[in-house]
Amino acid sequence: MMMRLFSLCFISKMLLFGSILYAQEKPLKTPEFLHYQNSTWVDSIMETLSPDERIAQLIMVAAFSNRGEDHKQEILKLINEQKIGGVIFFQGGPVRQAKLMNEYQAASKVPLLGAIDAEWGLGMRLDSTISFPFQMALGAVQNNTIIYKMGAEVARQIKRVGLHLNFAPVVDVNNNAENPVINYRSFGENKYKVAKKGIAYMRGLQDHGVLPTAKHFPGHGDTDTDSHLALPQILHSRERLDTLELYPFRQLIKAGIGGVMVAHLDIPALDPSGVPSTLSAKIITELLKDELGFEGLIVTDAMNMKGVTKDNLPGIVDKDAILAGNDLLEFTEDVPRAITEISQAVKMGLISQEEIDRRCRKILALKQWSGLDNYVPISLKNLTEDLNTSKAKLLNRNLAAASLTLLKNTEKIIPVKGLDTLQIAVISVGKENTTVFQNSMGLYGKTTNFNVSNQPSEEELKTLKDKLQSFNIVITGIHDEEIRPYNKLKMSDSLQKFISELAEMKNSVIALFKNPYVMKDINNIEAASGLLLTYQDTPEAENLAARAIFGKVRVSGKLPVSVANKFREGDGLWLGGSFNANTPCFKMQAWLQEHFYNQPVPWCLIR
Repeated sequence: MMMRLFSLCFISKMLLFGSILYAQEKPLKTPEFLHYQNSTWVDSIMETLSPDERIAQLIMVAAFSNRGEDHKQEILKLINEQKIGGVIFFQGGPVRQAKLMNEYQAASKVPLLGAIDAEWGLGMRLDSTISFPFQMALGAVQNNTIIYKMGAEVARQIKRVGLHLNFAPVVDVNNNAENPVINYRSFGENKYKVAKKGIAYMRGLQDHGVLPTAKHFPGHGDTDTDSHLALPQILHSRERLDTLELYPFRQLIKAGIGGVMVAHLDIPALDPSGVPSTLSAKIITELLKDELGFEGLIVTDAMNMKGVTKDNLPGIVDKDAILAGNDLLEFTEDVPRAITEISQAVKMGLISQEEIDRRCRKILALKQWSGLDNYVPISLKNLTEDLNTSKAKLLNRNLAAASLTLLKNTEKIIPVKGLDTLQIAVISVGKENTTVFQNSMGLYGKTTNFNVSNQPSEEELKTLKDKLQSFNIVITGIHDEEIRPYNKLKMSDSLQKFISELAEMKNSVIALFKNPYVMKDINNIEAASGLLLTYQDTPEAENLAARAIFGKVRVSGKLPVSVANKFREGDGLWLGGSFNANTPCFKMQAWLQEHFYNQPVPWCLIR
């Protein structure tokens, strides 16, 4: 009976896995929203729009919900006078943003498209919302089904705040450790894994009614310049670009993605003129549209970035972006002039009115696909609660658990055993107060905590070294001082030397709550008996790391990038745990953790 049950479970899992693979690989001829281009609703809207208003539908301006009345009136003026097509929301809060979106929609002649950069969920832009793991952490996850589930949940939340586009996923292949702008936002350096994970995230969004946009075409992963600040140049050959940078975009286009965002890059092999890729007809029209066959929505990266604004005036640069083949201008800085310049281009024969109309129909088709032909204002009731459900929090925790990566486990030091015989020191580096990591470690046995700032004195380090001599095992958490895990190591030379010495100690375990690339700057970190990566520093990551060290969480992540000559992409040791993140037992425990963590419960101890 047990064997039969096992066989049925195995077969069902294989069928599910096969169906997911089939769904990812099955090409779609055209994105679904394009089916509405000649619908009755689109026709009816087109009849009401003047030539300039059709141009305005191609423009999306930046909106903030953390700014005052003056900003709101500026946006309302653009809606009322210029008849813009949409808004992209940046920093603010969900309730404030929903109220603004309701006002903006009420003022608009045609329902507005709403977009947001939600690469790791609404938390990328909005307070009081969930931030899922960064894409670098997701690059370590071995089961892409959970990434699909994240995409579905992000889509639900985006729709709940009344928006329709997510400028994600990032499918740049990050093969430059010094990349200042992509880096932790990438799934990693393996083009095949980047493509598969990008498809999983894309499918989760698109299957649940939010249009994704693969970015940053044709590939921003191998730069050491931030295009927000200057125009990066990529000097690779066309052959190299075809085989590496362009690979994920090809795969997502085959899989039917609805949108692509074009980066501001200078790529001589694709366009020797030196113009940014956002303004290049060779890159957008000839490569993306004609060669790759992409028919969906083409969006510019933000038109206020220095990578495109240098030597290009607002309005004129927007006209050039339209002439290059873009459908939607993001973050236009001078809307009236942009409309005037594009209108003049039509009159001069640089672009036809028919082509403007075709792109306008594409925007309107997306609006209908998004449900804006039956627009309903956003309900403010329980909005924050709806965005922070227990189910979403559990998914976030499961994603973090699935990303845990064990790089060293000499003599199977992890999981730590024989707790009643050990004297355990737990050091948190970069945090002056007791951390979640230390508190979580203390739930499993008697531990002694030490905290070290990033700039300790020589005397502090000497005193700590002396104290550590009496402990059997030293467990060190290296914390992140940044909100986002940049490739930066902000600690004194003496502290780096101290960590190197800790790593060389017998029975030393290090948990790294930072970008994996920083390991290249910590001498001998690879000598630690145990080395565990979480990729970022969050309460969930700290708690899960502690649980993994004591064998209470399964560890299955694989390193998504190579780190100097220390570790290679794909490195990672499997470690069984007492709990599987997909079992009812783990789900119950996660729920208890959420509601009663570190609190007394009458009938159990939450550890």
